[in-house]
Amino acid sequence: MLEACQKVAANHGLVAESAGWRGMDTGFAFELVFRVSVPASDGTAFNLEQDRFEFLAEHYGLQPSDFGREFRTGSERFQITGIDPKRPRYPISAERIPDRRGFKFAAEQVAMILHAQSKP
Repeated sequence: MLEACQKVAANHGLVAESAGWRGMDTGFAFELVFRVSVPASDGTAFNLEQDRFEFLAEHYGLQPSDFGREFRTGSERFQITGIDPKRPRYPISAERIPDRRGFKFAAEQVAMILHAQSKP
């Protein structure tokens, strides 16, 4: 399916990429997720969430390279997917691994967890 979407997107001067899957329903169904965008100068898909994260990360005590980084809280793993400055208490967006369900976190909590994980 991704290959078919990429061909259609290319015909229109766009880039299509897989954004994985979500909504696993007891093993019987899931949703495929595709992202279609205007290509960046290097030909890859433009990712507004990543660009916004990289621009705002240091303001929230994070590093621009933290976008897409995984972290653990309790027994669950998450992947950082963005920053929303309109949510001052919980600006960090993350998806739980493996079901890709979205969650919001306080920036201080995520920064503390990432810092602790990077210590030897």
